Amino acid sequence: PARVLGLLVAHLAGRMPGAKVTVVDIDPARAGPAQAMGARFATPEATEGAADLALHASGTGAGLAWTLGRMGPEGRIVDPSWYGTDAVTLPLGGTFHPHRLTLRASQVGRVPPGLAPRWSRADRMALALGLLADPVLDVLITGECRFEALPETLHRLARTPQGALCHRIRYD
Repeated sequence: PARVLGLLVAHLAGRMPGAKVTVVDIDPARAGPAQAMGARFATPEATEGAADLALHASGTGAGLAWTLGRMGPEGRIVDPSWYGTDAVTLPLGGTFHPHRLTLRASQVGRVPPGLAPRWSRADRMALALGLLADPVLDVLITGECRFEALPETLHRLARTPQGALCHRIRYD
């Protein structure tokens, strides 16, 4: 979906030569941020064709099931979503086996063991902060408040999060 993680991944993936990136979200209002990140946008019912690679980040079993149904042969899904203790039922019949789909969990807190010796925490942090300096990412800032107003702001955002992505906190 076109939330912060999905938009950041779309932005990075779109920088790879030859990549055609589409952000899919149920909320058509997310088209603007997706397009600002250089990606195409589609609602689930408007998607066309099959995907080779998908990042599923809705955090819902229904979203993951939908993604499984949109993959082409040998398609790969990377899922950084956290489901907590919720049971997730997936349709592993249909095309899952004949298309030899791959579903892989992702965890942002560490890198694969084979890369860990080359990427220290400091190296990863320096890379992330460098990437975050890109002005195009300012589209993710959808609100701001002073630190003193944070309790009230968080309460409001918890009640009505529509349109919220990243909220900047000022410490002045």
